[in-house]
Amino acid sequence: MIHKEGYMTILIVVLALIIINVLYYHFFGNYKWPGYILQAGSIFLLVLVLQFFRNPNRNVVENEYVVLSPADGEVVAIEEVEEPEYFKDKRIQVSIFMSVWNVHANRWPISGKVTYFKHHQGKYLLAAHPKSSTENEHTSIVVADKNGVEILFRQIAGFVARRIVAPINEGDTAKQGQQFGFIKFGSRVDMFFPLGTKIRVKNGDKVYGGLNIIADMPR
Repeated sequence: MIHKEGYMTILIVVLALIIINVLYYHFFGNYKWPGYILQAGSIFLLVLVLQFFRNPNRNVVENEYVVLSPADGEVVAIEEVEEPEYFKDKRIQVSIFMSVWNVHANRWPISGKVTYFKHHQGKYLLAAHPKSSTENEHTSIVVADKNGVEILFRQIAGFVARRIVAPINEGDTAKQGQQFGFIKFGSRVDMFFPLGTKIRVKNGDKVYGGLNIIADMPR
């Protein structure tokens, strides 16, 4: 299954590859080997784009006692930081890096109500850069569960990623495991938990959106 965010990009890539190949064979058709290389490169690029926008079905088991991963990727940071935008205090930050090989649809980590949402314009530093969490283009999303416990997480654009899709409004209902957005071409998601939260992953772990447990739900 292909994510709807990929339809236009895939169409543009297909049309561009057709035009490039037609022009090559019209003007340089006598040069066979470069043509074969062009064909192979065109197929590779198309496969790369198709796999990037893949959107596999997942059987998510809802669990109000845990926080599920909002993204596919690798856990690259677990650290105590100052969260200056919403909580304005110290939090445990868990960062998940999404490479171009990962599924890039994002999923709600908990069920509840969206109490805060803001889109920030910014830079396009490498997503692994420590300052990317606050200086890159990003969205900040806070969801409160039925007990009023809030979790903040951010979609962060990277050096390659240039578009964050998050059709969210404050007051929306979040359902754990369901998709809520998409980040195109490499990115990162940060999550912020109260101090003392039991984190269930470690640096280097591979996680999958809606399937892996990131932390116990704070109480």
